[in-house]
Amino acid sequence: MEEKKIEAPLTDETVKGLNAGDQVLLSGIIYTARDAAHKRLVELLEGGNPLPFNLKGSVIYYVGPSPAPPGFVIGAAGPTTSYRMDPYAPLLIEHGMKGMIGKGQRSDELIDKMKERLAVYFGATGGAAALISKAIVQAKVIAFDDLGTEAVRELAVKDMPLVVINDCYGGDLYIQGREQWSLE
Repeated sequence: MEEKKIEAPLTDETVKGLNAGDQVLLSGIIYTARDAAHKRLVELLEGGNPLPFNLKGSVIYYVGPSPAPPGFVIGAAGPTTSYRMDPYAPLLIEHGMKGMIGKGQRSDELIDKMKERLAVYFGATGGAAALISKAIVQAKVIAFDDLGTEAVRELAVKDMPLVVINDCYGGDLYIQGREQWSLE
């Protein structure tokens, strides 16, 4: 299967062109955030305060990268388990977020919000943190520096290898995979 090359920030048209199981190479600007940062982002939104980045079309990578070794932009940058962001992600989607990157299944509520607002969830390969970091060409902390590795970062990525897990049509690669290999 040939990879689809896509650019962040994502548009509705890009999201509509993706289906569960598609392999993509993502380039552009994305952001990092894990649990604590998500909580703060939601608190800012609920308080009517500006966010440290524009959510419109944004892609958030659930990662807490290790420190950058000398001569590197970033350290190992493997995905974290995504369900911990499920309480926060629907509000971020309502405010314009179009993509999420992580590992593991998502809640039914979040999948419904993705269908309603045209968003997509990408899987990054767990255990390949050093390899994934090679697709990150620039990194800088833009918010919540006190969170250390979990601070919000702006990343410039080039051909980051991902797989569409959940599309905006309700497709779910985890369900499709189980059905494909079911012996029933």
